[in-house]
Amino acid sequence: MITVRVRGIYTTAVTQLLDENGFEIVQASDPIEERFTDSFATIPAAVSIETTRDRQGVAVSGDPDAVTAVVDELDSIAIDTFHWDAEVPRSAVFDGDVIEASGGGGAVVDLGDGRRGYLDYDDVDGYVDTGNRYRVQVHEPAPPWDDDRPRVVPSVAVAGGLCTLSRDRHGVSAALRGERADELVGMTDLLSTDVPEGWGLRWQPDAADADLEAMGTALDRAVDRVETLETALADAPDDPGEPGRLAAPERTAWLWFGRESRFALDDARRAVTATMAGHHRTKAADRAASAAVDFAEAVCGSAGSGNDDGDDGFPFEAVTYQFGPTTGDRIEIGHGKPDGRLVSLGRGEVTNWEADGSVTVERSMRGGGTYDALGVPKESGDVAVTKFREGRWWYPTTYRDAEGTAKGTYVNVCTPVELFPDCARYVDLYVDVIRKPDGTVAIVDEDELEAAVADGLVAEALAEKATSVATAVERALSK
Repeated sequence: MITVRVRGIYTTAVTQLLDENGFEIVQASDPIEERFTDSFATIPAAVSIETTRDRQGVAVSGDPDAVTAVVDELDSIAIDTFHWDAEVPRSAVFDGDVIEASGGGGAVVDLGDGRRGYLDYDDVDGYVDTGNRYRVQVHEPAPPWDDDRPRVVPSVAVAGGLCTLSRDRHGVSAALRGERADELVGMTDLLSTDVPEGWGLRWQPDAADADLEAMGTALDRAVDRVETLETALADAPDDPGEPGRLAAPERTAWLWFGRESRFALDDARRAVTATMAGHHRTKAADRAASAAVDFAEAVCGSAGSGNDDGDDGFPFEAVTYQFGPTTGDRIEIGHGKPDGRLVSLGRGEVTNWEADGSVTVERSMRGGGTYDALGVPKESGDVAVTKFREGRWWYPTTYRDAEGTAKGTYVNVCTPVELFPDCARYVDLYVDVIRKPDGTVAIVDEDELEAAVADGLVAEALAEKATSVATAVERALSK
């Protein structure tokens, strides 16, 4: 049975989904212990799942085969769940060259093959300069839709949830205070496995709830991973000509959750505890919203869980009134791609807001080139008027010149739109619908969608949905 440790805003739902499908949840947090009738062991985890900092999805890291099994299970949450492998996975070791070390709090490191990392100056002894070479390990990977680079550190460690072995430490310590810390350090002498020479052992907070057998298992596994890592590093050339990866003991995969995925996660969570409609959608919108959601659920139970007439029950008016976006706000159009990248289509002002989930965003356009597929020149003074509606599988943008004359309409077909406080977010599904100034309506870029399906970027079911939406929009525009 694959052991999994889960943390973050999706924890209850993910725990429910994995637990009922044969995975063993370990090192459970206190709220999870309270919500589930199961008893969760404090033993090493083969996989860890953590919510991304922007709350858009999760990182799944650990034993490569175990990560594959977890991703295969969670990838089926809903039609707009996407996953990608990280090119720079957690705990991977690279020989990297500093290529930018001017200003800021850290340097950009070339990891080879077009990969980049971020090295914090505080993690380095001495002055960091362009051209310096460091042997670094990935401490915090970065999702493909994020502008941040993976954080790397100039040291090597093996972490496993209960304990960490590190070359930067000496002896045995615990990330705790008081008597329990002293107990963990003292109990280490009772274990049959020795700490490898040149490595320091640090027990993590979760170890406080572990018994002697679990501690021994955790240390055994950590030592095995140290031996594997040392073998890989011993085989690396002493002076490689180019930066590159030396070892990748873990696999990291990213799961991005679209709007339908978040509501499916609500359903999973609702099977365990009171869950308001749009629980995960609201928490993903703003970090401050988490406390508000928790309070509402504690007071009102599962009120507002949606109904059977197609209304998902998401309290758009209340959420956007409290956290945005509303009239006068400026938001970015976050154009996600099925390969994981996030492309900004610019920022605009919300000129209209409706309680039904609709907002209108206006952007001033720069001159030069033409508008995609419309074949109409971009001119200074043009205005793009985009109308979003929460949960809709498409949105239209009408381009107007300085006098207000329409230059054409471009309808983007995408996964259901989510209107976060500072960003309209979705994943583009390639196929689009246009209406030219002369009234001609056409579906475009169908070949790009077919290519994406062939490349495995878009699932067949999702492609069929996109085509169906495009056909319906074309029919509506042609009337």
